[in-house]
Amino acid sequence: MAFSELLCLAGNLAIVFAKVAWLLDIARLLIGVGIGIISYVVPVYVAEITPKNLRGVFTAAHQLMICCGVSTMWLAGNILHWRILALIGIVPSVLQFLGVFFIPESPRWLAKNSRWGECEDVLKHLRGQHVDTSAEATEIREYTETLQHLSEAKFLDLFQKEYTRSLIVGVGLMVFQQFGGVNGIVFYASSIFQSAGFSERVGTIAMVTLQVPMTVVGTLLMDKSGRRPLLMISAAGTCLGCFLTGLSFLLQDLHMGNTEAPILALIGVLMFTAFFSLGMGGAPWVIMSEIFPINVNGSAGSLVTVVNWLGSWIISFAFNFLMSWSSPGTFFLFCVICGLTVVFVAMLVPETKDRTLEEIQASMNPLTSSS
Repeated sequence: MAFSELLCLAGNLAIVFAKVAWLLDIARLLIGVGIGIISYVVPVYVAEITPKNLRGVFTAAHQLMICCGVSTMWLAGNILHWRILALIGIVPSVLQFLGVFFIPESPRWLAKNSRWGECEDVLKHLRGQHVDTSAEATEIREYTETLQHLSEAKFLDLFQKEYTRSLIVGVGLMVFQQFGGVNGIVFYASSIFQSAGFSERVGTIAMVTLQVPMTVVGTLLMDKSGRRPLLMISAAGTCLGCFLTGLSFLLQDLHMGNTEAPILALIGVLMFTAFFSLGMGGAPWVIMSEIFPINVNGSAGSLVTVVNWLGSWIISFAFNFLMSWSSPGTFFLFCVICGLTVVFVAMLVPETKDRTLEEIQASMNPLTSSS
């Protein structure tokens, strides 16, 4: 976390003082690498330090903070110069870099490195001095010891049989999250509303304003309703949102419903945004942080994060080309992918609510836990 914040800090400083275009490119690259690291490390760290009954809420809070930050900076960007935005971006980087020195290392990471005394001390510190942590410490120790004979997994080791289900679930959720079209819709919201004949300013402000409260609702429901129901409801809602938006563009192409079509596009995009924020935005990161054994955490997390950001880039890059090909076809395609997400979650994604990380990982990787 400290290293990634230094990268973000350097990137934002470079943007503030850049006099040439290539320095802006380097700055954006530094920020991209920093965000790429922290987008995986934070949910894993939070999952490893929180008790099972609160793990979903705390891990999803990471996505909530991202949503709040993005929404705030988007609104601020309407009135502030981009160099000022970069200057503001320095503040959270400095705060988190300094804050890292005041938080403990993950007890599971300490256990992995055979620092048992420190592991138990950190658990006591996190749970409270008067809480009995012996059962949790024993479970961590026993599961960690089953992995001691395994060396730190190399990248290709991820594709062995014992990690198949975890890998399919982790990668699959990220693929469906991104190829459902979220970044195309968010990044090109103004263009979508303009093409649909609706006020782009009103539409985008409504979309951004809706994101935060719906993410709050999703965060609060994460440990109450469970991950699977939240994911399926969220994916079904995004499916309907894409269908309505696609229908709006189809009506325009057929020169029908000239009055209704723009309203239909607004409803569709807002519905997509609301339901995505409810579950598909945060829940895949929560589940990803729970399902991989600690000996493959590094390589598995790297792969899942790369898949997520690569999918984000592909959709962002291809969205304009898809809209040029067929506006209704683009949203109907996203609609199908969102529908397939419901099927994928129902068939393959486990419920991780109220289960310890050790229970989840042992059930998903039985060959590892029994070997």
